[in-house]
Amino acid sequence: MAHSSQTGAAQALNGQHPELAFADADADGDGDERDEPVAEQEQRQLLGAMPRKQSLSERRNVELPLLKMVNEKEPEAIMSNSATPSPEAFAPGLRRNSISMPSGINALDLEALRLRHQMQPQDALHEEIIADDATSSLGTPATPDTPGITGTTTTTTSANTPDKAINFANDDSDDEFGNARRPVHRDRFRSRRRASIAPLPALRLNSKEMLASDFDSHSLASNQASITSVNSLASLLREKMQAFPQLIRKKKRETKDYKIKIFVIIMFFIIIFLIGYAYVAYHQQVLTRSYFQKIKFNSHDRILRILSHEDKEVISGQLGVTLGFDTAPFHCLEEQRRTDGSVCIEWNGIARLHMNFEDKGVFRCYTLQWQALTPGLLPTDCYELKRDNGLWFGGGVTKGQEWSLSYANFDFAPYASGDAKIHQFGNGVKRYFINSIGVAMQVSEKTPLQLGVNRTENRFCLRAANDEFTFVNHLTPLPQLDYRICTTEDMRSLHMLMTQQSLWDGLKEQEFKVLHSLLEEPVWRIPHTELPESLNESAICDYSESAIAMGLGHIVINEFWQENIGDFTVDKARFPTLKDTIDVLHRRGFKVVLTIQPFISTDSANFKDAVKRKLLIYERHSERSIPALTRYKSSSSAGVLDITNNASVPWLLEKLQRLKEEYGVQSFYLDLGTGYNLPHYYQCRQTLDNPDTYARLFTASLEGAGLMAVSTASVVPKPPTFLSTPPANATWEGLRETLGAVLNYGVIGYPFVLPGVIGGDYLLQRPLTKMVSFYSMAQPPLPEPELFIRWLQLATFMPAMQFSHLPSEYRSDLVTRVAQELKEVRQLIVIPLLKKYLNPSMNEGLPLVRPLWMMDPHDPACLIVSDEFSVGEELIVAPILHANREEREVYLPQGVWKDGIDGSLRKGSRWMHGYRVPKDKIAYFRKMPDNTRF
Repeated sequence: MAHSSQTGAAQALNGQHPELAFADADADGDGDERDEPVAEQEQRQLLGAMPRKQSLSERRNVELPLLKMVNEKEPEAIMSNSATPSPEAFAPGLRRNSISMPSGINALDLEALRLRHQMQPQDALHEEIIADDATSSLGTPATPDTPGITGTTTTTTSANTPDKAINFANDDSDDEFGNARRPVHRDRFRSRRRASIAPLPALRLNSKEMLASDFDSHSLASNQASITSVNSLASLLREKMQAFPQLIRKKKRETKDYKIKIFVIIMFFIIIFLIGYAYVAYHQQVLTRSYFQKIKFNSHDRILRILSHEDKEVISGQLGVTLGFDTAPFHCLEEQRRTDGSVCIEWNGIARLHMNFEDKGVFRCYTLQWQALTPGLLPTDCYELKRDNGLWFGGGVTKGQEWSLSYANFDFAPYASGDAKIHQFGNGVKRYFINSIGVAMQVSEKTPLQLGVNRTENRFCLRAANDEFTFVNHLTPLPQLDYRICTTEDMRSLHMLMTQQSLWDGLKEQEFKVLHSLLEEPVWRIPHTELPESLNESAICDYSESAIAMGLGHIVINEFWQENIGDFTVDKARFPTLKDTIDVLHRRGFKVVLTIQPFISTDSANFKDAVKRKLLIYERHSERSIPALTRYKSSSSAGVLDITNNASVPWLLEKLQRLKEEYGVQSFYLDLGTGYNLPHYYQCRQTLDNPDTYARLFTASLEGAGLMAVSTASVVPKPPTFLSTPPANATWEGLRETLGAVLNYGVIGYPFVLPGVIGGDYLLQRPLTKMVSFYSMAQPPLPEPELFIRWLQLATFMPAMQFSHLPSEYRSDLVTRVAQELKEVRQLIVIPLLKKYLNPSMNEGLPLVRPLWMMDPHDPACLIVSDEFSVGEELIVAPILHANREEREVYLPQGVWKDGIDGSLRKGSRWMHGYRVPKDKIAYFRKMPDNTRF
């Protein structure tokens, strides 16, 4: 029974509490000859075949007392090593691998136990054995010949296996050199690996707290750190956790290095940027000089900046675009400088630039002149096309019919009058350009000007270049670009400055009456076909009888009143009694106007006379007796009078005066064609600046003969002469082109503009490949009623009205009623305003019909509106310019406006969306006093 009781106790100990196995066991099981209790030897025999885990005393190689709790209230400490515990000696419920101690431990005298442990001598460990132990820890097997080790069992330990307890206390052997071995004291409670683990501060056992120093006086490590294999795993994890911060710090160090690299790269680019910025600042600030206080010019990059009175940059451009940057500029030599105070800069042997300044109070004007010094160089200056929402206006009518040059896009083209459907510019030109931000340019007539607009590069360029036709006459050995720039704060005032001219000079009373009659009365153009035979006395009389219902006015007879162009005599075959017919027209109240041209047909008798007198333009590089020929309308071959010949003007004036005396003709319509109607290889007796100079000289020469209107101009003709718009096609597009031409001609300084015929001058369904003036165009057929009504509505508010088809031809009550209503509107509203603003137009060059931005140049909406206009400053008109439309968008400038359709009051500075305009009405608004209340 005793034996079975002991066996059960042993099984209980091995199965449940191996950590509380008997102390003082042999750690290696090597059969040391020690006196062991008989009960323990029997237990080992019974349990020898069963595998078990090493006890704490075996792992630590120390003698641990056996603690036994018999009763919770009566604890008993069993200190004997020979007693064999029974199963009931252990507290129930303890788990395997648990670090919990029996509850009776609270009754122990811990202080006495600690003192007893400190009094025990420590085993000495020789240095040689320490080395062997280190080798053993790396996995090298120990041999039986190793001194101080008994037994034959070879034990291999790793870094994670506790060191075997080997007793070298009685080993007095010397080392191989005869030296006595130094004893090394080893702590039984701390292995080499355990010493590397951070100590636990304390272990609480039931109601008492045991510090690590209670069992280990040589370190602060807790004796509970490796009681079980679970604690060994915990210690391994603790080691890994201790190494983890080092990995993090390493990664942080690597991250820090990466950030440093990024920082260095960023600093590198910053330095490069600062160097580049310093370079640019050097050239723009250090190399930029101030001229005339408000002009900044960098002679190296040739960047020009003009400042306002508030030192705000208003215009910027690059001068000398065609010059290279490899030549440094310098101030001109003394003999090249001028005495007018201008600044002279020269690029050695390439070009020379003169800059001057003119102060006109609130206006500041700068003159720039380029002189090419080497053949092939074309002086070119380019300025910003768009800046601060500013728009460029000028150039007259362009090929694309753009409202503003800022919306155009074309390559360099000679700036000369032409057919806008074929050439880049229309029949009215003027070398004047204005920007809405308060900048204007005016180019000299001596400059062979070519103009280019590039929206992609945002450039508006001026160039001086000769060619084989327009600027074939080299006025200077090499091209020269001469222009001036003026600035002010008010765009309207600037426009007045640039276009200012007194049109009153030399104006006679009779001429002033003619001007009033053109504003008050319509112009009637006699219908005709392509053949001259279609025009005769009967056609003139019949037309005048139908027109008298609409009012009196000027009856214009085209060139078919003569047999051949240039006869300057009436065709007796078709007009045998023209004098009587004209007298009838005079009695009815009409004024008769004959159309004349500078062209003389080769079929005319005057051609031979003009050749004999050498009155015609001759071929270039030929004798003066060989005339240069061209084509114009019904004449397929014609010569051109040389207006520079002193004998040509008297010869022509004599013939015109004879017509006035014989037939009672009051005035003439001068049909000059355009600059491109001159012979291609033209040569005048006196050198012309450009083809438009011919029209200017011819118009000025015939002012005394009485001119009602001219077909082309490069300067403002003397009143009462009007400038006609280009011939318009009888389509909706032609209607829009008519409005654009009137407004654009007003912008460049033509106050008196004669729009084309209501309903169109001709009808072509295909694009033109040649100029209209190359053909003899017949009157178009009767337009559709809607187009005629909308065209008539627009013409009602123009400076002058011109009819060919009559409203009565439609035999429509709607057309007749609309025509009568518009007649009343013109007489009651429009004509009084035209007369009111006539004097300002004569004095200041402002047009009678104006774009909205002339009313308020600071309103951005007024700059972009191209299908509205004002009559003076008191009437806004918004016509319908598209087919099948009865509503539109309307913008009113600031102020209070009265609706002309329903009489309601409208507040300005706002848009009206979807404004209804019936077919028989036109939208117009009269300005009311500012104190008007709604």
